[in-house]
Amino acid sequence: MVNAATRPGAACAGITTMALLAALGAWAVLEPGLAQAQQNAAPPDFPEQVRSGAPAPERTMFPQVRTMKAMVAGGNNFVTEAGLRILRQGGNAVDAGVAAMLAGAVTEEDHFSMGGEAPILVKLQGRPVAVVSGIGTAPALATPQFYAGRPPLPWERADRRPPIPSQGILATTTPGMVDGALLALREYGRLSFAQVAQPAIELAEAFPVTEVLADTLKRDEGMLRRWPNSWSYFTGDSAGRLPVAGDIFRQPQLAATLRAMVQAERQAGGEREAAIDAVRDYFYRGPVARKMGEFSEANGGLVRYGDIAAFAAEIDTPRSTTFHGYEIVKPGFWTQGPVMLQMFNILEGYDLQAMGHNSPQYLHTLAEAAKLAFADRDTFYGDPKFAKVPERVLLSKAYAAQRRGLIDPDKAMLRSIPGRIRGYGGPLPDAGGTPLEVKDTTSLAVVDAQGNVFSATPSGAWLPSVKAGDTGISFGTRLQSFVVQAGHPNVLQKGKRPRVTLSPTLILKDGQPVYAVNTPGGDNQDQAMLQVILNMIVFGMTPQQAVEAPRFQTNALYASFGNHEYKPGDLSLESRIDAATAAALKARGHDVTVRGPWSNASAPSVIRLAGTHLEGGADPRRARFVDGY
Repeated sequence: MVNAATRPGAACAGITTMALLAALGAWAVLEPGLAQAQQNAAPPDFPEQVRSGAPAPERTMFPQVRTMKAMVAGGNNFVTEAGLRILRQGGNAVDAGVAAMLAGAVTEEDHFSMGGEAPILVKLQGRPVAVVSGIGTAPALATPQFYAGRPPLPWERADRRPPIPSQGILATTTPGMVDGALLALREYGRLSFAQVAQPAIELAEAFPVTEVLADTLKRDEGMLRRWPNSWSYFTGDSAGRLPVAGDIFRQPQLAATLRAMVQAERQAGGEREAAIDAVRDYFYRGPVARKMGEFSEANGGLVRYGDIAAFAAEIDTPRSTTFHGYEIVKPGFWTQGPVMLQMFNILEGYDLQAMGHNSPQYLHTLAEAAKLAFADRDTFYGDPKFAKVPERVLLSKAYAAQRRGLIDPDKAMLRSIPGRIRGYGGPLPDAGGTPLEVKDTTSLAVVDAQGNVFSATPSGAWLPSVKAGDTGISFGTRLQSFVVQAGHPNVLQKGKRPRVTLSPTLILKDGQPVYAVNTPGGDNQDQAMLQVILNMIVFGMTPQQAVEAPRFQTNALYASFGNHEYKPGDLSLESRIDAATAAALKARGHDVTVRGPWSNASAPSVIRLAGTHLEGGADPRRARFVDGY
């Protein structure tokens, strides 16, 4: 069964014309040029409104997906099909997750591609949760001194010049996702790289272009033209025209790279693990790394072959906390994931159910908890291999109680208030310039018939990308997530991981997985997932109800991208939250903006392990798909 969210505009039995129009409107909110029109649109009549304190609607925009054995959630139908194909071939959740991620790298370059990064959570039956850090690192030549006082690049305006470029070849870390995928496959999967890469190879040979990819290419046409190698990659044999939705897009260079990686595995022979290591060597120490390093050096970039050859993905210990009998599991402080843990610890001291869903007091309390947690993120988080992070303090219930005491039930915080932990932290980023567009992320999750779970948030190397020679691999732009202030835990350093926004989630009860939750959305990821999780475990919503319910978002934090801008008091509400609630929040001092009914910047997907069956939820705010059998 496929969630109707996978086919916007496709009518099904019992759905009214108004429902169809509402669905189209939900998709239009993120299409270029349509956001303002959507913000001014009236809320849809279907589903029934979720108003302040009201129960979840019985009907949803898209139907609840339920299956008996296995389920895959991802960013398009190519991703879910790749995962399900591998499951049916005998692969486990990790095999299917890697196959789905590679398929996304081929078909979702609007949000993610092969040169990007991915943190991964893996829960195999009978084993603890493991974290795979597929996050690239800073090249040796990338230093704060290099970027200090740099002139604006041709596409930058003086008032929009970030400390580290947000686009182009000077924003590049080493590619991390490929090694993360190979490490997860080697340690936790069953199949060969050749088997899990086959769907991606077929898609690289040809797939029909999605609307989101076509629209992103059109938006980024000017930037792509600055890089002839990239322009010719995307125009291909179409007489210099970028592909539009429905065109068959062929990527022979990327297909050749993937086939060469498969050949490296076959030539290695021997044990499965050694053969997968040969794939890694081909990419990171062989022809791919050499071509990427040579192209970077020849075109003014900072990445060199040695940077790529030195990179290795790592297996890490997850971080977790408890809330209402559930264990919330996240990756570590090289991501923003612990922000969610801190928010749950703060919120544990409130009777959220008694406040009422999306009531003024409920939304105020969540927003204030988010501000406190993000203030700590912006002060204390960074790659623990390079920075001292007060992990035990930040994740302790006692510290959360102290932070909770700073929340005034009647007044919004209008400045960043990080905790004071002696010997830790650093200066906050310089928040200058104007906000820059974030190209965003994708997400995916897989649950197999044995209850194994794979949850990942792949991102980076998004459009407008710089293609590395004839590899078909795009350079990423994650370097911009560093800061350049000396003494900050997230300051730019050679070989260091930037503190990323990417934040997959697993939720356990009595040691067993019950929810896999993930989302795109940059700094909004953990805010959105917090609300979705509370919708399920506090208010009893199904996954589909939970992802569709109206949400808030605050940018009262130091942005992880571009100019690291800070917006005191900022609070955006979807217009399905009623006007009286918005007015009550304004009265508390929040800088409230009411946006379109489906305008929230994140789009979570959820897989619930319900014991007898699986339930999936796919957010209709943008391309989220869920399927299973």
